[in-house]
Amino acid sequence: MGAISITKALNPAYRKFKPVYNDIDKFKVALLNCLEAIEISDKQNESEEHIKEPIKLFLKSTFYQDNLINTKGRIDLAIYLGDTAKTDIGVIIEAKRPSNKAEFISKDNLNKKALQELLLYYLRERIDQKNNNIKHLIITNGLEWFFFKAEDFYSLFYKNSSLVKEYIAFRDGLKDTSRNELFYDEIASKYIKEIQDKLPFVHLELNKEELNSLNETKTTEIYKLFSNVHLLGHSFGNDSNKLNESFYKELLHIIGLEEVKESSKKVIIRKSEKDRDYASLLENTIFTLEDKDYLHRVKGFSGVEDKSFAIGLEICINWINRILFLKLLESQLVSYNNSEDYRFLNFTFLDGYDALNDLFFSALAKPLPERHVKYKDKFKNIPYLNSSLFEHSELEKQAFDISALKDEEMEIFSLTVLKDASGNRLKGKLSTLKYIFLFLDAYDFSADANTDFENRQENKTLINASVLGLIFEKINGYKDGSFYTPGYITMFMCKEAIRKAVVDKFKQEYNGTIETFEDVKDYCSQYFKKADLVKFNQTINSLKICDPAVGSGHFLVSALNEVIAIKSELNILCNEEGNRIPCEISIEQDELYIAYNEGELFEYQRHDVNSLTIQKTLFHEKQSVIENCLFGVDINPNSVNICRLRLWIELLKNAYYTSTGELQTLPNIDINIKCGNSLISRFSLEDSLKAAFKNKEVIYSIEDYKMAVNNYKKTNSKTKKIEIQNIIDTIKSNFKTTLNNKTKEDIERVSNKYETERQRLINLELFGEKIKKVEKDNLKKLKIRADKANLRKEEILNNVIYQDSFEWRFEFPEVLDDEGNYIGFDVVIGNPPYIQLQKMGKASDVLQQLSYLTFARTGDIYSLFYELGNNILKNKGVLIFITSNKWMRAAYGESLRKYLIDYTNPLILIDFGGIQVFDSATVDTNILMFTKEKNRQQTQACIVKGKVLNNLSIYFEQFSHLTDFQSSESWVVLSPIEKQIIEKIEAAGTPLKEWNININYGIKTGFNEAFIISKEKRKELIEKDPKSVEIIRPILRGRDIKRYGYDFADKYLICARLIAEIPINYPAINEHLTAYIGSKQLGDNSTTKVFKRPWWSWMQEPINYWDNFFGQKIIYPNMTKFLPFYLDDKSFMHNDKSFMITGENIAYLTAFLNSSLFKYCFIDNFPELQGGTRELRKVFLDKIPVLQVSKNINLEFEKLVSEVQELKSNQLCTTEIELEIDRRIFELYSLSEEEKDIIGFIEIK
Repeated sequence: MGAISITKALNPAYRKFKPVYNDIDKFKVALLNCLEAIEISDKQNESEEHIKEPIKLFLKSTFYQDNLINTKGRIDLAIYLGDTAKTDIGVIIEAKRPSNKAEFISKDNLNKKALQELLLYYLRERIDQKNNNIKHLIITNGLEWFFFKAEDFYSLFYKNSSLVKEYIAFRDGLKDTSRNELFYDEIASKYIKEIQDKLPFVHLELNKEELNSLNETKTTEIYKLFSNVHLLGHSFGNDSNKLNESFYKELLHIIGLEEVKESSKKVIIRKSEKDRDYASLLENTIFTLEDKDYLHRVKGFSGVEDKSFAIGLEICINWINRILFLKLLESQLVSYNNSEDYRFLNFTFLDGYDALNDLFFSALAKPLPERHVKYKDKFKNIPYLNSSLFEHSELEKQAFDISALKDEEMEIFSLTVLKDASGNRLKGKLSTLKYIFLFLDAYDFSADANTDFENRQENKTLINASVLGLIFEKINGYKDGSFYTPGYITMFMCKEAIRKAVVDKFKQEYNGTIETFEDVKDYCSQYFKKADLVKFNQTINSLKICDPAVGSGHFLVSALNEVIAIKSELNILCNEEGNRIPCEISIEQDELYIAYNEGELFEYQRHDVNSLTIQKTLFHEKQSVIENCLFGVDINPNSVNICRLRLWIELLKNAYYTSTGELQTLPNIDINIKCGNSLISRFSLEDSLKAAFKNKEVIYSIEDYKMAVNNYKKTNSKTKKIEIQNIIDTIKSNFKTTLNNKTKEDIERVSNKYETERQRLINLELFGEKIKKVEKDNLKKLKIRADKANLRKEEILNNVIYQDSFEWRFEFPEVLDDEGNYIGFDVVIGNPPYIQLQKMGKASDVLQQLSYLTFARTGDIYSLFYELGNNILKNKGVLIFITSNKWMRAAYGESLRKYLIDYTNPLILIDFGGIQVFDSATVDTNILMFTKEKNRQQTQACIVKGKVLNNLSIYFEQFSHLTDFQSSESWVVLSPIEKQIIEKIEAAGTPLKEWNININYGIKTGFNEAFIISKEKRKELIEKDPKSVEIIRPILRGRDIKRYGYDFADKYLICARLIAEIPINYPAINEHLTAYIGSKQLGDNSTTKVFKRPWWSWMQEPINYWDNFFGQKIIYPNMTKFLPFYLDDKSFMHNDKSFMITGENIAYLTAFLNSSLFKYCFIDNFPELQGGTRELRKVFLDKIPVLQVSKNINLEFEKLVSEVQELKSNQLCTTEIELEIDRRIFELYSLSEEEKDIIGFIEIK
């Protein structure tokens, strides 16, 4: 590989970033000062130490003010990730004097001492310090700089097992000398020689004269090369993973909305009445709806709590979508034509809502020749787009368009981005439309602008399509707090799933030995004829990718980018003549970046033929992928519209001017994104459509259906589009009628069978014959089936269940074969909704009736999406979802875990643990990828233990390991060493059910209000009758129990060994309890219990283990996040929300159960409930294997436990003694130092 250009090394997204002039100027001054100081130092023959200081000063004064820069061991300079030495090193720098030519590397010879030293320091940091956060490595003498990526060191050095083995032997003193020279001369030198032609690097040679004379472009490149964005991977202004809060909040203000936090998520609501501005888009719309009496004309929205708000917001979102889309279009037109004459979103050009409405429907919706003469000149630069975005929506047809709004002024947002002439925030009021235009103008929508620096004090914030997608998702999910999946997640998921599908297709169609994507690349590289390239493109274009909960369309956009990048990587991306285009395409920051082979970024120039060829190719490649490969469904019509918008935006990026001088029109891609409830379908995927085409009244075939859909996508004529839509609707209506009739016939057949058998048995009885038991049982079974059938008939007739159903059976003809049989999708991808089924009310009852195997009443709706996704896949198809990870361990996830084992082949599982993927919600997540085939029980899995925004693929490659999940019990991802530890502990132990111990629950009173009393009531009862003290005992509830202690809540339990003794011997207590007869109590399921029976029948007597309460025992809660165990020798009673353990060696057992080892190895043996609570029922604890010990060892632990509990009771620190307990337990299990370090000290807080 050797030297690469700065342009090639920089992230393409960052290459497009435009720094501010002042920042560039300050950087240049700092670099010049550094060069001067080094030249002086070298002339004075100073040591290397004097070279480090100006380099450190230069770095500190430019990008690294917040980072510690210092030596570490023998490392000359290190840039830390934070401001202290406790953080990891991100950049390792090896510095040499300029005159030290012997040790310094050159472009032609890397195998010098400088690189040999750098390799030693890298291996020490990576292997010994386990630092996987190194980003770059640098060799410099101040005048020459060599930059290496850490990921190249990882792949070429760290992954070389022979080198690592030799390094460890050298480190551990197993060579004949421990001097570093041995490593440099005999180890490093050998391995560098092997790879020096493969190791990429950026070489930069500087001197003051040249630096002063560099042009703006070159200076900007050097600025970016040294930046923390490049060297440390920091984010910058164009980060698609982050919400632009300023833009988002001011946009909400203009619409008339605000964001608030509800429980763990942020949701969008209408502004409170006192804060409403009636000139905002939403309030203006709601006023018009109500004042002009439009509400009654709008269909749907039945059962909606605030109909005016729901309708008004949906209309406003549609208008905002159009305006934002047009802002992107405007930026494209200005860039393509290099002229400000193409700006049209301003108050001079559009001075009111009427004018904006004219733009929507009299210009953008009509081809230039069809526009009215009065608009032809005004809108001459506005292209015809052929997009349904600029057709009246159903709501606009039923209510009104934007021209109906009043042109009024609204208050400017207090934190507005707008500034006055003095640079202060603008205050006061503005016309709402003018405000929108000025607000949008304050941001940079020109994603493809040049990369030189901004000649201003402050540059505009870039708002690209990905950032807009995030905004769309947030506003669209206002009802339930939907959260946007970050770009690094969608990129990873699309890459893994789609490449797997491509490999499978090439293996099936071309060569059975193909196993990996690299194999596909090698295979394609052997072919060069145009016919082969066409064939390979057709194979990839045959991919069918679906998101069944499509939301804003983010996954489909990432899928589109991935398919285009795959074609580029396979070198089969061709123009319309079948010639490869001379470009490399990569994905960065969730955007496609196109660069010429020499690294220069592609930019479309309207009058450049070569540029047009590439732009045209990209447009039609995207069009082909969107039309043929991408499909989506969502229950929310706003989501459907936004998804379509996102895909149109992706096409807009590569729109080009045709030979007639008009912008290429957009295809009708809306038909691939449909509205409906993905989880509910009336018809089975196995239902036959053949009968639909045998009907004499039907004039269309399955071929006609497919052709009609294809023609719809391609037509530019609105009239033709309506005609085709009518054909499609007719065909689908016939499918429904045919399948409905078949369903009804099946129902009637079941009912008739029951009725016939019932009548037959009646007749037999009339003739005096005895009915056999078998016949009676059979009749009962037939009746059950008939009742179910009749219930389904009622549902179909009433359309209750299937109101919003989506018919996967025929809605997408692209996944049907030529006979109409359902084939399925190659890839199903997405982030399905997270909604607890028990909170869905009647909707949950509906889903339960649909026979989902993954349904669990206490579960979550995403479980059903896994099953639905698998159902709609083709055989061997790939599904990849990101969802909550609760299913992996929660009790409700058992049905999903069983389903995955029985019906899928899990390939990838990434558990993000406590790492928050979504900014707007506290949800622990996972990524799961499986194929629809027999389970091979070979899942690559890993747990993410830190932020991995840069490259999840590399992280997964480094830290995943093969795991096999064989049961429906908790799925726990373990590394080889973790698995080794747990297997070792389990092998050494004996299950607690085989110990000489008893586990019992506490007292079940049947009526806590009566039997559990306060300190004051206890005093009162004893004063009435002193004997009462005999049966009033202190009680601990589950919530009172802590690790090695308790919080006594001054609660007491009335409890006798024999309840019947109380009326006889304890009159005061008898009087107290008798008073509760006839009282009411609210039960667990919110139903009221009335206690009418004698009070002594309420409590369950613990006669069998009564004495256990008064001896030494372990008490622990039945449900807990913290796994606390307390050794009680004070004869506490405890309620049925807790358990007790009695028997042999329970002091040792208390220590073990509170130990770090127990938490590390066995926490996942207890099912996880909502909120991270664990269920510690006896059935689970019985299975825990614990090392059995002697009585003497138990006595040792009894002293330690007593000591820690004494300290706890006095609220003193117990960490030291708990560490000692951990150490003793580690020793009992003979753990190695490495195993001890991995477990560490675990305290659940």
